[in-house]
Amino acid sequence: QRGWTIAIPDHLGPNSSYGAARLGGHITLDNIRAVQNLDHLNLKNSPVSMAGYSGGAMATAWAAALASKYAPELDIVGSAYGGTPMDLAWMAESLGYEPHPVFGLAMAAALGLEREYPERMPVTEQLNARGLEVRDQIANGCTNEILRGGTGLSAPMVASTLSLAEDPVTREILNENSLVHYRDSVPNAPVFEWHSPTDALVSVPAIESTNRRYCDAGVPVTSLETPTPDHLSAAVLGLPAALDFLDARFAGVPAGSNC
Repeated sequence: QRGWTIAIPDHLGPNSSYGAARLGGHITLDNIRAVQNLDHLNLKNSPVSMAGYSGGAMATAWAAALASKYAPELDIVGSAYGGTPMDLAWMAESLGYEPHPVFGLAMAAALGLEREYPERMPVTEQLNARGLEVRDQIANGCTNEILRGGTGLSAPMVASTLSLAEDPVTREILNENSLVHYRDSVPNAPVFEWHSPTDALVSVPAIESTNRRYCDAGVPVTSLETPTPDHLSAAVLGLPAALDFLDARFAGVPAGSNC
């Protein structure tokens, strides 16, 4: 309806590596390159925007941050992302160690990181019988299957040892995929970011810290706190403003900022 061409990248990659957010950023930018290189679409010189929420926001936010170095040739006019998990260690600690209704998300991220870093993060070998059963339920599942398989569980309930969680290499991998710790580059186009101020599934301080860093670097950032207490409803409430933000960027309207 807005006259956009939509490209949806398989940002989890060939191994379905949920949690490997940096990989998702690279795949997103490669996807844009691939679409623009299809001559019959006539998009070679098209301006580009990117958008995503939650897991999709990990890929979007990383793509925005990586673009100036990884894909400087792309004419990115803006990015919009919401409910972004920017600190995976926080996610692991908050959702992983006590029984939690969405523990499945933390376990799925651990299994996805194992797929991307099999030598450095061998999660499966530390699972007990129950953990292996849950892994088989959620390993190739979609969101509902992941949530259902992990409801009310915790890492001590599915693992025979937690030594991997305490391993410095594990922390290193989590930090490598946490945008709050990435310092090599900043977005080269305006950003619209939205979240619930009481979202219990992502680290709001990590989002605010990253926004401040971008603002300090001169990136126009518009941050919206949605008037809702949770992760899922924030997605819906923030989306219209995100789409309008991107529409204005395509129209060449200068981006504002509430830094």
